[in-house]
Amino acid sequence: MLFKVVPLFLLASTVLAIPSKLGARLARRRANRQSQIINRLEQVDSAISDEQYSNNWAGAVWAEGDNTFTFVTGTFVVPTPSGNNGDSAAAWVGIDGDTCTSAILQTGVDFTVSANGPTYAAWYEFFPAPSADFSGITIAPGDTIKLTVTTSSLHSGTATIDNLTRNEQVSQDLSSTAPLCGQNAEWIVEDYDVNSGLVPFANFGTVTFTDANAGVYTPSGAGIIDIKQNGQVLTSTSIAGSSVTIKHT
Repeated sequence: MLFKVVPLFLLASTVLAIPSKLGARLARRRANRQSQIINRLEQVDSAISDEQYSNNWAGAVWAEGDNTFTFVTGTFVVPTPSGNNGDSAAAWVGIDGDTCTSAILQTGVDFTVSANGPTYAAWYEFFPAPSADFSGITIAPGDTIKLTVTTSSLHSGTATIDNLTRNEQVSQDLSSTAPLCGQNAEWIVEDYDVNSGLVPFANFGTVTFTDANAGVYTPSGAGIIDIKQNGQVLTSTSIAGSSVTIKHT
């Protein structure tokens, strides 16, 4: 079944169980939440590894020529984040945002620590526009979530999230004046942006994307990205066939 999105001001119901001050802060965060293009820091010796570091992305990224990627999908089990109240992270799949920096078509799930238990938000984004939350889908720890983005042109596409555990689906058609290139396909855990700064990064445990593909491409052979902040490596990523495993270290 297909649900439509609702305006952001209706999303207060998603945080009613959170203590009022934190709830208000998280509601403001949702209105100012945005994923960003990758911010690369340095490359590990290429003779030893294809791994690279960024301060915001961890996962697997393909970089090919224009118009290579029109479809990306991956399935993961929703983790239970830990840390301080308000710590957060996001798991998503997307097209572009690495070698092509003009736009990203992406969809995913945020997981945030709160005193009364973790909160989750399913969202879509056609960067450089900010993200927007889906309504009509339940996200809970242990649920199996399938994420898919598909382009219909360099300026349009569709973001879809399926909760396979609960047999729920949401989908949104998107368009942008900023063009995609079709150069990148990615499966990512992100320390996302709020008000032009990185959100405090939650310990998300492990996120494994399974049944991951971008048409004829699987993650096997893609570049590995890990998050490094303040000199500390915070994630460890590995690829095996059609799976990408990202661990918080």
